[in-house]
Amino acid sequence: MAPNNAPTRRVLFAGLLLMMAVVVISATTVSAQEEPVPKVDIFVGYQWLNPGGTIPAPFFPPTSPVGVKLPSIPQGVGGAGAYNFNSHWALEADYGGNWNKFGNETTISAGPRFMWRTEGVNLFAHTLLGYNRFKAPDLEVSNGIGAILGGGIDLKIWRPLSFRLIEADYVLGRQHFPHEVSPAFSDLRRPVFNGARLRTGLLFNFGYPPAVSPSASCSVQPSEVMVGEPVTATASGSNFNPKHTLTYSWNSTGGKITGKDNTATVDTNGVAGGSYAVTARISDPKMKKGGEASCTANFTVKEPPKNPPTMTCSANPSTVQTGTPSNITCTCSSPDNASVSISGWTASGGSISGTEGNATLNTTGASAGPITVGATCTDSRGLTASASTQVNVEVPPPPPPQASKLSSCDFPNEKKPWRVDNTCKAVLDDVAQRLQHDPDSKLVIVGNADPTEKRKNLAGERAVDAKAYLSGGEAKQGIDASRIEVRTSNEGGKTAEFWIVPAGASFTESGTTTVDETKVKPVPDHPKPAAKKAAKPKAQ
Repeated sequence: MAPNNAPTRRVLFAGLLLMMAVVVISATTVSAQEEPVPKVDIFVGYQWLNPGGTIPAPFFPPTSPVGVKLPSIPQGVGGAGAYNFNSHWALEADYGGNWNKFGNETTISAGPRFMWRTEGVNLFAHTLLGYNRFKAPDLEVSNGIGAILGGGIDLKIWRPLSFRLIEADYVLGRQHFPHEVSPAFSDLRRPVFNGARLRTGLLFNFGYPPAVSPSASCSVQPSEVMVGEPVTATASGSNFNPKHTLTYSWNSTGGKITGKDNTATVDTNGVAGGSYAVTARISDPKMKKGGEASCTANFTVKEPPKNPPTMTCSANPSTVQTGTPSNITCTCSSPDNASVSISGWTASGGSISGTEGNATLNTTGASAGPITVGATCTDSRGLTASASTQVNVEVPPPPPPQASKLSSCDFPNEKKPWRVDNTCKAVLDDVAQRLQHDPDSKLVIVGNADPTEKRKNLAGERAVDAKAYLSGGEAKQGIDASRIEVRTSNEGGKTAEFWIVPAGASFTESGTTTVDETKVKPVPDHPKPAAKKAAKPKAQ
């Protein structure tokens, strides 16, 4: 039989398609910055193979066209080593071996490999040519030529190690069994294996180039401004992964900075003249280590001529008595329209407390005389001005005299509840002495009666009886009756209270009523019995 070249054509056609795909992928990735590439990578893993061919059957007559179609061989190992010329292209050497009771197939190949590298996944394709060896029981070993076309997916675990998720290859082998099969049956004597293999395992990476640390550069425009003029800052990074989105943070030693991505604006309003620096920090949030860089650019702020602020203070009221507060008001302004603040309140007497332009002077305990109150005004540039005012403190006049309760008497006698007993007389003797020593004072006697006592005007009688004792009783105290005022209260109780009222003072206790002495008279100790009414004549 004539050799069947259809598998070879299919292989060549598949190889052409694969190369075209590699060229397209290469064109789409050439502009991207390359990931760090190891010099050498070595694959070791498991290999499954379907030889995809038929071999002669030795137990058939040599003239028989019957052969054995090879089944899949799950027992196998694979290995490969590649030298990387750049991020995409490498020269790869490959070994594969599978074995079972039907036979053993071994491949040793080499050829170019193209790899498309991304951050976490690498895709590769290779075209390999080399040696294909097959050994079956009772058959002479076949040493043929072979080719491998395919590709796979590698997942990055960490830089030195990747996991080959899958590798799928077409395996071509042209075999030759010269002695077991008649030359008339070339399909069995020279079979072509159109096989397929699958692999998975580990990929070890060696020889990474030294890592280049990211860097940053900053610039400002303009580099010299007047106070209030903006400054624009720009930052750019180098050696960062261009596929990652970078974050920018900005800081300035002067002014208010507002940043958006790689550009920031500095507001210099209110900034004092001098040199300042803008700092940018660029970071790659996807990099766990070493993914940041910073840079600094300087700018200068110039100030216009400086005029200090002006300030005035006033007091209201400006004259107070000791213990009375005074409100202090200070106003401050800047000729250059700079912002100002008032602080540093001081007082030569009393105590001062305030915020900004308003304060209160507490004169409690202050000596009579003037107290100087002052404060300091400071503008946003550090220029200051001071001002003060005076508060005159006067000693207040003594407080007006007040009436005070001197003493009181009880009236425990139930039969003569109006009677001033000896105990009460002793109290009234002391009251009389006080009135004699203070001839300008007066006395107010307030009588009380318990609600349970039913005698009419009993509270008034107790008050007028005490007055009668002071003005003309047996002790002969002789107190002028005009100096004694009698009143009653509704507080209750069987008492009489004695209040001293100094000259110039008034009796202001609430709840008392003046006794009408024309109606309520002193009751003697032994009042005369009431006259008996005349008996009515009996009717005739």
